[in-house]
Amino acid sequence: MTADLALGLMLGYWPAVPPDDHLELTLAAEEYGYASVWTAEAYGSDAISPLAWLGSRTSRITLATGLAQLSARTPACLAMTAATLDHLSGGRFLLGLGVSGPQVVEGWYGQPFARPLARTREYVDILRAVWRRDAPVTSDGPHYPLPLSPSAPAAASGLPSSAAAATAASGPARGVTGLGKPLKITTHPLRPRIPVYLGAEGPGNVALAAEIADGWLPIFYHPERGPAAYAAALAGAPADFSIACPVTVVVDDDVEAALLRIKWTLAFYLGGMGAKDVNFHVDVVSRFGFADAAARVQQLFLAGEREAAVRAVPDDLADGIALVGPWARIRERLELWRASPVDTLLIGGVRDPEALRKLIELL
Repeated sequence: MTADLALGLMLGYWPAVPPDDHLELTLAAEEYGYASVWTAEAYGSDAISPLAWLGSRTSRITLATGLAQLSARTPACLAMTAATLDHLSGGRFLLGLGVSGPQVVEGWYGQPFARPLARTREYVDILRAVWRRDAPVTSDGPHYPLPLSPSAPAAASGLPSSAAAATAASGPARGVTGLGKPLKITTHPLRPRIPVYLGAEGPGNVALAAEIADGWLPIFYHPERGPAAYAAALAGAPADFSIACPVTVVVDDDVEAALLRIKWTLAFYLGGMGAKDVNFHVDVVSRFGFADAAARVQQLFLAGEREAAVRAVPDDLADGIALVGPWARIRERLELWRASPVDTLLIGGVRDPEALRKLIELL
């Protein structure tokens, strides 16, 4: 149970045209006492550049990625980027990191998606070794070997997994000279341990976050059903482990109309953000007890029946993952979050600074 909830501002990633209100919203959030501002990336705007811009105009609010995609950058590149932004912001950077999904990883980044948990563990180990700067960085893991050698596995060399056999047959990994050597980051990090939160959906990945990270970023969380669904995965989390959860807020006296906006988002994620047989979002809401409904939504969405898919999203699911309705109802629903393990609500969907002020007054 969380007696005091912190609020963060979730800006997400850009739509087709860059939003023109992100700086205004961030300045308002900092003035009103929001703890953090979060940006994201999919296959459009990146998560880092907007934070540098926002950080240059703020002085207190934490700058967080929610989340940066693991396959978009090598561990050393992201460690350098994080250390740089941490310096520029005076120690205000927080790294939210996630594996994304196979459609984006293999379709956009051209990297293999296999073994996401093992890759995440290895990636975070390298990040922290870079920031500690207590020795030249080496890694003998199969995914990100440092230094890279001619005998490195195909996936670690950037080759698609289908090229593994050909690489083995031809000898040294393509283009590897064998001249690499362990290095230390030349710029001394401001902090030897920048906070890392993991975006995780499956129980195994959530358990990994509880083991190696400072916090967990769920994509969807139901304050009444989530605690039981993830109790085992979070059992080993330390006392200071944080759960920062995105929550869309829709202020509207018409609760049904407000829920409809949430249902459109859920229908898109359940139907369009993943393959038919591999959709992590379907798995998440199934753990909350909505397996049959999730399967139906996905079926309708993939059949092109988008409006029917939206109507098939249960009210309890849409209402549970969001805060919708008039202000009195939102105040009442906040008590459910206070009773959950979530300690930070990342407010999304709000484009009115006055609404940001009202939300923090409710807490």
